[in-house]
Amino acid sequence: MNDTRHNPLLPEDLSHARLVGRAWRSGPESTAGPALVAVRQGQVFDISAQCGCMADLLDRTDAVDFVDTVEGELLGSVEELLANSLEEPQQAPYLLAPCDVQAIKACGVTFAVSLLERVIEEQAGGDSAKAGELRKELNEVIGGDLSRIAPGSEEASTLKEALQARGAWSQYMEVGLGPDAEVFTKAQPLSSVGFGARVGLHPASQWNNPEPEIVLAVDATGRARGATLGNDVNLRDVEGRSALLLGKAKDNNASCAIGPFIRLFDERFTLDTVRQAQVSLRIEGADDGFVLEGTSDMREISRDPQNLVEQTVGTHHQYPDGFMLFLGTMFSPIQDRDGQGKGFTHHLGDTVTITTPALGGLVNRVDRSDRLPPWTFGIRQWQAHMTRHQQ
Repeated sequence: MNDTRHNPLLPEDLSHARLVGRAWRSGPESTAGPALVAVRQGQVFDISAQCGCMADLLDRTDAVDFVDTVEGELLGSVEELLANSLEEPQQAPYLLAPCDVQAIKACGVTFAVSLLERVIEEQAGGDSAKAGELRKELNEVIGGDLSRIAPGSEEASTLKEALQARGAWSQYMEVGLGPDAEVFTKAQPLSSVGFGARVGLHPASQWNNPEPEIVLAVDATGRARGATLGNDVNLRDVEGRSALLLGKAKDNNASCAIGPFIRLFDERFTLDTVRQAQVSLRIEGADDGFVLEGTSDMREISRDPQNLVEQTVGTHHQYPDGFMLFLGTMFSPIQDRDGQGKGFTHHLGDTVTITTPALGGLVNRVDRSDRLPPWTFGIRQWQAHMTRHQQ
């Protein structure tokens, strides 16, 4: 990791990227805990003394200039913090999820491939053994390329009527092809884990997968100010039994990973960069040598990222602390792992790596939610830390 120009875990144009995030520090009580950090020339600086809250930083109209000039205590090189974060146990200073008090929202069924897989989960009732045959049947019934149909369009309405007549319409098709996007709460503020941390699967799940996504950082006014990477850990069997179990399928201990940093939008990195991005996924098994790789093209998203922001925030709903918005994924891995026709599911110990050149990479290992350290650092603990730090 000595040559940052060739480190896929960092932006390919690192010297030009405005990166901000959070790191956990050790030391005396006045400094131990989460710190707001900025990356400049490959070095990580604690800028908490000048701005203690990521939500405040993103609300600044001069955020880019502020990050370029703000002074702070040197914590080490960015490579050192990445390495510390991958240690088990993690060694301070190590990276946390880059958001703090923001709400964590997520959009579902924004790609045609994931739409089909959600319908398969629903019709299979959460039974992975039925997925292969259902996939074949649905492709025959639907036909054509769903990615070419604009949600809410006349063409989508015509398809809906045809599928309803054949008994093939689904609640997932409603949010995939209808006018209203699916936007749900993925996790609570301060509950997301960061780069290098273990992600959690609910112990009841036997059919699950990662969901690699780009995540927008949106300020209190509803303006997207930057982007990062996320893993919207998904329990296919739980949600497949009933969409009303979405909360159990999506929000568990360590089931949301975000990082490594938020890259602020500027003249080189914009929302158009996100629209053109390709997101790569690599899953490496610890116990069976299994490897799965794939690439998601954001140009195939069915709803524009700006539209998803506008469906989340507006006169109908405000977010005074801002929010992080997962944009959805086209990945629903179907490669057989434990036998023919059984498709993919995680094994404990899997390493999940999500990368895109402009943002770097997010690496996490898979474990069970009930075996991971409980989430104890909430809003009250964060406020107490901020009070001590300011004294």
